[in-house]
Amino acid sequence: METKRLAGRLVGHSDGDVVEAGRDREELEWSTSYGLTDLRQEYKESSKSDITQKGYEKKRSKLIGAFFPQTPGMDPAMGQEKRTPVTPSSSSRYHRRRSSGSRDERYRSDVHTEAVQAALAKHKERKMAVPMPSKRRSLVVQSSMDAYTPPDTSSGSEGEGQGDGDGDEEGGGDGEEEDGGGGGGGTSSSREGSISMEHWISRAIHGTSSTTTTTTSSTASSSSSSTRSGGSGAAGGRLADVLAQHVHISAQHHLRHHHHHRHRKTENHSAPPDVTGYTNSTANATSTDGIQVERAPGAGTATQRQTPKYGNAELMETGDGVPVSSRVSAKIQQLVNTLKRPKRPPLREFFVDDFEELLEVQQPDPNQPKAEGAQMAAMRGEQLGVVTNWPPSLEAALQRWGTISPKAPCLTTMDTNGKPLYVLTYGKLWSRSVKVAYNLLHKLGTKQEPLVKPGDRVALVFPNNDPAAFITAFYGCLLAEIVPVPIEVPLTRKDAGSQQIGFLLGSCGVTVALTSDACHKGLPKGPTGEIPQFKGWPKLLWFVAESKHLSKPPRDWFPHIKDANQDTAYIEYKTCKDGSVLGVTVMRIAMLTHCQALTQSCSYTEAETIVNVLDFKKDVGLWHAVLTSVMNMMHVISIPYALMKVNPLSWIQKVCQYKAKVACVKSRDMHWALVAHRDQRDVNLSSLRMLVVADGSNPWSISSCDAFLNVFQTKGLKPEVICPCASSPEALTVAIRRPLEEGTTPPGRGVLSMQGLSHGVIRVDSEEKLSVLTLQDVGSVMPGALMCAVRPEGVPQLCKTDEIGELCVCTVATGTSYYGLTGMTKNTFEVFPVSNNGTPISEFPFTRTGLLGFIGPAGLIFVAGKMDGLMVVGGRRHNADDIVATALAVEPMKFVYRGRIAVFSITVLHDERIVVVAEQRPDSTEEDSFQWMSRVLQAIDGIHQVGVYCLALVPSNTLPKTPLGGIHLSETKQLFLEGALHPCNVLMCPHTCVTNLPKPRQKQPEIGPASVMVGNLVSGKRIAQASGRDLGQIEDNDQARKFLFLSEVLQWRAQTTPDHVLYTLLNSKGTIASSLTCVQLHKRAEKIAGMLGERGHLQDGDHVALVYPPGVDLIVAFYGCLYAGCVPITVRPPHPQNIATTLPTVKMIVEVSRSVCVMTTQLISKLLRSKEASAAVDVRTWPPVMDTDDLPKKKPPLLYKPSNPDTLAYLDFSVSTTGMLAGVKMSHTATSAFCRSIKLQCELYPSREVAICLDPYCGLGFVLWCLCSVYSGHQSILIPPSELEVNPSLWLSAVSQYKVRDTFCSYSVMELCTKGLGLQTDSLKARGVDLSRVRTCVVVAEERPRISLTQSFSKLFKDLGLHPRAVSTSFGCRVNLAICLQGTSGPDPTTVFVDMRALRHDRVRLVERGSPHSLPLMESGKILPGVRIIIANPETKGPMGESHLGEIWVHSGHNASGYFTVYGDEALQSDHFNSRLSFGDTQTIWARTGYLGFLRRTELTDASGERHDALYVVGALEEAMELRGMRYHPIDIETSVIRTHKSITECAVFTWTNLLVVVVELDGSEQEALDLVPLVTNVVLEEHYLIVGVVVVVDIGVIPINSRGEKQRMHLRDGFLADQLDPIYVAYNM
Repeated sequence: METKRLAGRLVGHSDGDVVEAGRDREELEWSTSYGLTDLRQEYKESSKSDITQKGYEKKRSKLIGAFFPQTPGMDPAMGQEKRTPVTPSSSSRYHRRRSSGSRDERYRSDVHTEAVQAALAKHKERKMAVPMPSKRRSLVVQSSMDAYTPPDTSSGSEGEGQGDGDGDEEGGGDGEEEDGGGGGGGTSSSREGSISMEHWISRAIHGTSSTTTTTTSSTASSSSSSTRSGGSGAAGGRLADVLAQHVHISAQHHLRHHHHHRHRKTENHSAPPDVTGYTNSTANATSTDGIQVERAPGAGTATQRQTPKYGNAELMETGDGVPVSSRVSAKIQQLVNTLKRPKRPPLREFFVDDFEELLEVQQPDPNQPKAEGAQMAAMRGEQLGVVTNWPPSLEAALQRWGTISPKAPCLTTMDTNGKPLYVLTYGKLWSRSVKVAYNLLHKLGTKQEPLVKPGDRVALVFPNNDPAAFITAFYGCLLAEIVPVPIEVPLTRKDAGSQQIGFLLGSCGVTVALTSDACHKGLPKGPTGEIPQFKGWPKLLWFVAESKHLSKPPRDWFPHIKDANQDTAYIEYKTCKDGSVLGVTVMRIAMLTHCQALTQSCSYTEAETIVNVLDFKKDVGLWHAVLTSVMNMMHVISIPYALMKVNPLSWIQKVCQYKAKVACVKSRDMHWALVAHRDQRDVNLSSLRMLVVADGSNPWSISSCDAFLNVFQTKGLKPEVICPCASSPEALTVAIRRPLEEGTTPPGRGVLSMQGLSHGVIRVDSEEKLSVLTLQDVGSVMPGALMCAVRPEGVPQLCKTDEIGELCVCTVATGTSYYGLTGMTKNTFEVFPVSNNGTPISEFPFTRTGLLGFIGPAGLIFVAGKMDGLMVVGGRRHNADDIVATALAVEPMKFVYRGRIAVFSITVLHDERIVVVAEQRPDSTEEDSFQWMSRVLQAIDGIHQVGVYCLALVPSNTLPKTPLGGIHLSETKQLFLEGALHPCNVLMCPHTCVTNLPKPRQKQPEIGPASVMVGNLVSGKRIAQASGRDLGQIEDNDQARKFLFLSEVLQWRAQTTPDHVLYTLLNSKGTIASSLTCVQLHKRAEKIAGMLGERGHLQDGDHVALVYPPGVDLIVAFYGCLYAGCVPITVRPPHPQNIATTLPTVKMIVEVSRSVCVMTTQLISKLLRSKEASAAVDVRTWPPVMDTDDLPKKKPPLLYKPSNPDTLAYLDFSVSTTGMLAGVKMSHTATSAFCRSIKLQCELYPSREVAICLDPYCGLGFVLWCLCSVYSGHQSILIPPSELEVNPSLWLSAVSQYKVRDTFCSYSVMELCTKGLGLQTDSLKARGVDLSRVRTCVVVAEERPRISLTQSFSKLFKDLGLHPRAVSTSFGCRVNLAICLQGTSGPDPTTVFVDMRALRHDRVRLVERGSPHSLPLMESGKILPGVRIIIANPETKGPMGESHLGEIWVHSGHNASGYFTVYGDEALQSDHFNSRLSFGDTQTIWARTGYLGFLRRTELTDASGERHDALYVVGALEEAMELRGMRYHPIDIETSVIRTHKSITECAVFTWTNLLVVVVELDGSEQEALDLVPLVTNVVLEEHYLIVGVVVVVDIGVIPINSRGEKQRMHLRDGFLADQLDPIYVAYNM
């Protein structure tokens, strides 16, 4: 166990560059077999014995013990053996094999692990409760522990379970960090149990732990039960208090923690979400209703209480309709408390983003470290010695060795068993290369037209296990003076990054690819056996360059061997940060000089043996094992990657076997060897004089080097043998440590402050031992080179001596260009560093190496990171490798795979944000992973003082790989941004990271009336007022005008035109289901009136609820009520499939409207009395229900004659989008005026036909369905919208068939047609559907026009003859059911574009189409005759100027006469119906619509010849969300969110305790759910400057929608807080 644990400890650092450090599953399998502590094994053993809960705890705490540091004072009651805490002094027990002479007593990785643990301990006092995301069970991968852990839902009473945090957070939380052994029984298999560890985790993160086992029963086990005992509620309340109290403590501590790092600023804190109103004071610690949450303002009206709920929401509510302590609201409370912790000190300055929305920008902190040293001097390497027998070119060297020592071995390749497969001698290499050269030049194409000529580029495609074929082909190309471009073997047609390689080949003009026989056979083939063209690749001729396939050159043919010149020798590919692939060209002279410099630095001599583990196709592997080796006639032992996977010790064994002098490895290979090493007796490394560490430029390679030396020093490894080198594709070898003579002291180390590094300065760390970076040097400058460091950004100015910069070298031995890219080449290969006074330091150009570092004392080079891994966050620089190392130091081997972590930055809201993606082990539980994630966030915050924006875990083996198994970073980033990464866990921290949001707006006091009103001008602008035509002025032969009451109009029509058809109802097949003539309607209405008097004994003025499906029965019943003198209320019938949610609404309307009886059909009356109905409501309290299917034969003695036209005609009830049920009173006068207004606007006459596809229950829909035909005499073709679900083309076919000119529909109908008929326009056309006669198609709505929907509808049906200008919208609201309606005459509706940011500040700023942040607004139709509107300030009630945003007020004969409420809360809404302006025209009485909008005079003229005033509706005041002092309309945020990912079909947003909650419907597999979280967060930040608090992913159809197609956001909110949505995933953003 001890040795195993050692192996586990060694793992605490990042190995090598992230990209190459990857390993896939098989590799992990062997790493286990070579002795990595794996909890799985231990669990398996323990499961054989009897597992009791206690025994399990004990075993578990023992196992995990090694991974948690401990502080003294542990509770012995846990039944654990006492262990010494892992403080630095005792860490030595992890190093049993420590050699006395080692350089440093402890491994660097341990130092970092300890630093991380210390940083985490610092977070201990700052209790940060991170709410764990909720997942649907199907998304939670069952952990192996489930099998034998009893479901722990019964331990501890309810009260204990709920409040299990309190005792110890107040008393016992004095900092013992117990090692996670106190978990409440792992995961339990019950649904609630999946969250059972939540509380324990949120504490374990902060290092406290529960002191008893019983209280950690599942926090959530009881919270899903629908009722609560008082006790548990009280505990919940206490819990909230405890959290609230901790806020203060954490605040002081947080500032103390950051004291060293930056000047404290107290003023101008960038405001965290304003959550002040939602904590509990200590006084109600004993309150019995759980975590108290105050109501959102404005929602507590009387009618609110009546809103229909999801399922059994009633049970879970306190008095004011807020769920008690449902899991969600408790979590949100937890999140709110956490977010109240002070953030980092805010940033000072602002910059103006286009206009006054001020985004903060980083201002340098006056106390930040600045470089103070003198200007550095460029460093020159030693003279490149000229040795007499150095060959004039590499080809010459090959010819020489091939002819004078043909038997000398050049290359030995290994098979996967580690046996030598093949030895290539210099003679063979020479003869085969010549053969390749001859065939390339003479056997491809024809004599007249050879396919390749000298100077052309060809691709070399060879697998990693065949270096012999590669080296032959490479030298063959050199001999033929053809330029080889070595690339990886494309395995599939869509390899990660292979498309970019294709671009490179295309831009290099490659037409031929050389490959080996085996590789050629392995390439994917098409059906006819040809190799397909890979995606993005040019067309290639595949040429097998193996001897047996080639023809012999004639005896007189010799390759032309020149001295090295300026021609290109080869092109090495390089993958950039963004994934693009560039080709670095290397000249022959550079290649030769580089080999000479390496020979001199490494003291290579002839016939030395060198073991190479690196990729021989590029970089260090190519330079040492293909080029320099041949120049010096060395013998290379090549170890393929496949062999390393099977046996990681193979390279060490080969060093012993061949007594090799040199080995080329990466720190990864050293690390693997350590992990696999088990005291092999026969290992002896004394022959090694040089161990080249190829990735020495990764600062974290030092830990592998130290650990390797520590173990293998006893095996003859000399400390001075380890030679890290730094290299880059552009600058080749930048520096390499020379092998020293024995006994000389090894060079020192740099221990640098990470805080300093992030500001680009070098500070030896003194005060904070936590965040340090220990660097080893990578030797000195190469022979014959000049090196300096320049500032990474801007002018290449020389750095100061204590400043980090990009290393640049000036030497012959570098690349010369990026092939075909002159601009980038200039920036990289032709840099002229300048000194302070601006003069270049050399006349020769330098090459940028892409490495960040400095030249230290004694001319040693130190590299601190790569330019590619650089992330600049808030003006500070962080290196991806460092962040990887910190993440891995947090309990590395338990939850994630070591080499499979990707760190990159994405730009969101003008700054880079850090994203960490890791592969999760399949056996780690949700809780484990979440805990690990929380700890990683804190560790990175503690050590780097930078927030991680997003941390994602993906299933093992799913990150895209590079050819050698590392992580393909840019591809990973691409997947992340496209939402195609499919993580299994996500934790976003926008609240902590995003500090540059615009300042919250302070509202300016309004200007007083005196200064602004001059005649009809406000502040120099025309007052925003407009009106439709004046009803009194219009002369028309309107016969109906002489009647005051609609009932009289009907009687008149029944006498004068008895057989004129008024109504035709269509069924789903499009045939007539029923129709009514004037006289039929009159006769049937009479019978209804008789029935009301006879059976119902109703008096006049009684209210009657009409519960009918859309049809003619509804119309008959309505007029029957009027004939009987009763007041009808139309109510949508309950939905038979969904009685539980729809029936309560029916019941509520019946009660609130004080209906004395219910009229309905036989079918529905049965439904109202059914078993399902009695489950949903109390059936006994219904008023009498009459069914009107069989009417009495006799008519009433006398029809009721109303006397006063101002009495009630009917009541109109509707549920608003905010969930308010409001009924308004419509008088007879208003009803007639309404019908007349519509008749005039739409020019309706008895000869007209109008198609109506609307719900007939409220608003304009009801008026069009029931009233207008009777008034105007036109025929209404009625199409119930529900029939469209069966037959989507019903409405449009009917419009076409009846040659209708005017039609009305709702947004839901339009959407149904757009979605359902999108692909059927051709078949509709074939069936003869023709919409060319349609003159107006009006969408009846009470919201801002949905432009995108109306436009896509117009575009889609343009082919069927629909005129794009025909489609328009209407606008109505509760106080006036129709204010605007696009009529027949008058100008077409106009569209303007406004700035969305100005809108948030209640201002209208018109912008050009397509400008950033523009929002299209369409006019809501023409103002109806008899309607006047004015725009008023909703707060001051003063009139507004034109094109100013304000509340739309309306004055009209058809205004409703008031709300009909049962509680008499008239005071609240009295001003909705009779408001007066505060100045200006103070006499007129206006009704307030509750909608924001503006008026704008257009260039168009209306029917009267006046200039036309257009009304633009922006949104409902009660829906708008006040966030950060700005007003947001939910629809704008929702539109942005829906655009972000193809799988988001619908979205709804609402706020809760000032947190923005975004609910998205996912159309796709549940695996995509977590992809949406970062995308949603990003887009809302970018486009709206808001931080999303909670992201909820749900199934399609969960967001409730009313009959008008409007989202019911408040119902959704109530359902969410009451845990009734069954979401797929809920993410709580930190």
